[in-house]
Amino acid sequence: MKARRKIIVYIATSADGYIARPDGDVEWLNRRPGTVDYGMRAFYRTIDTILWGRKTYDWALDYHKKAGSKGEIFDTKVANYIFSRKPPEQAAQGAEFVSEPVKAFAQRLRATPGKHIWMMGGGELIASFLDDGEIDEFDIHIIPTLIGEGIPLIAPRHRDVALRLRSAKKYLDSAVRLRYEVER
Repeated sequence: MKARRKIIVYIATSADGYIARPDGDVEWLNRRPGTVDYGMRAFYRTIDTILWGRKTYDWALDYHKKAGSKGEIFDTKVANYIFSRKPPEQAAQGAEFVSEPVKAFAQRLRATPGKHIWMMGGGELIASFLDDGEIDEFDIHIIPTLIGEGIPLIAPRHRDVALRLRSAKKYLDSAVRLRYEVER
C-alpha cells in the first residue's frame, strides 16, 4: 500500500507562541546561530511541495527585494502553491496561485504521487487546513525569545485538536523542537 502524503507544519515560534511580530517581522529569528539548521536539511529532503498563505508570499517577495537578492525567490525544484482569494496578474517564477477550497485542494494534492507537503503558513492558512482536518503533523521549533505580541502560530478559532507527541529535542542554544501528530 502506498504511504499517504502528509501535510506537515514545519515552523518556528517565539517562546510565547508567535510566528512573527504584528507587522510580519521575523528578525528575532535571524539572531539564531548560523551553524545550526535544526533539522531543516533533512526535513527538506522529505518534501516536494510547499503551501504558502498570501501574506507569507508577499512577505517573501518584500524580504527578497529589501535584501537585494538576485535570482529566484522560490525553489523551482518543488511545487509552491500560494493560497489567495485575489491572486496577482502574474505570479513570481516557481509559484502557482490557488483559490480552490482547502479540503478539495488538499485531497487532490494528496492523490498525486510525491513526497510530503510542507505547510509553510501563515497562521490563517494553517488554521484553515486544520479546521478542514488536513494537517497531519506539527514540527515546531520553539525559539527561546519572548516577543510579547504578534501573529499566532494558528489563527484563533473555537476548536479542540488533540496532538500526540512524536519526539522532543533540545538544542545547545536552548531552542526546542517538538514533533506532534494530529490525532484523528
